[in-house]
Amino acid sequence: MAHKAPAVFIGHGSPMLALANTEAEKRLAPSERALNACYEDGAATSELHAMGEKLLAGGRPKAILAVSAHWYTPGTRVQTSEDPRQVYDMYGFPEELYRVEYPVAGFPELGQRVLDLDGVNAREDNTWGIDHGIWSVLVHMFPKADIPIVEFSVDQNLTPAQMYDLGEKLATLRDEGIMVLGSGNVVHNLALTDWRNMKGTEVADSFSDTVRDLVLLRDDEAVINYQKLDSASYAAPTPDHFAPLLYILGASRGDQATVFNDVRNLGSMSMTSFAFGLE
Repeated sequence: MAHKAPAVFIGHGSPMLALANTEAEKRLAPSERALNACYEDGAATSELHAMGEKLLAGGRPKAILAVSAHWYTPGTRVQTSEDPRQVYDMYGFPEELYRVEYPVAGFPELGQRVLDLDGVNAREDNTWGIDHGIWSVLVHMFPKADIPIVEFSVDQNLTPAQMYDLGEKLATLRDEGIMVLGSGNVVHNLALTDWRNMKGTEVADSFSDTVRDLVLLRDDEAVINYQKLDSASYAAPTPDHFAPLLYILGASRGDQATVFNDVRNLGSMSMTSFAFGLE
């Protein structure tokens, strides 16, 4: 019988995270390396490596169902491809970033399982792939790229409460050894990104800390209603990056959270991440 797999939410930050503390980063020009100044101390990648090892120590998942902020669609969609392409869905970054390869396999059986789940109402869609919201963190968490991945979209037509409810319907997959992973940001305001600020603004810190504490308390209702929290319009001016957390809270209902990478950078970006169901 498969072990119950964890559910995880990752704050993915800048896509340059994929290069942080790697040999590829050393090949960047000084001006390009400045884009990774917020990762210079190595803490972010170290915590991702450590959490990846901890997750594997609890039992290797059969596959990962990945909810990415960067696959934001009208309606719920899921992949069934055996060989999903790697999507370089970011612009204006150093060429070295576009050479990062994460050659992960798909898992058609999981995609079909999701399509068959009652109440999910997903549609098969293989026009996307594995985007940087997923591979930029998993290159550090699971560097061997040997766990199959199926992406599951954020449905822009759903309310936050409906996203949470849909996450609950995905929870049964965890009992089958499938890790449910969401990638986004508790605070994500690209318009106010400051590449000179290696930490967060006071407002970003306050909002992220509030959400972290609510998650630790498992006050899911308050997180579902995040738009009522102070400074929500600053922290989440669009819902796409906050939404994966709602899916993961639903998929982990009743499980206590372990917090990691609880920092802000670039002024208006939160890296705060949660793992649920660790043994």
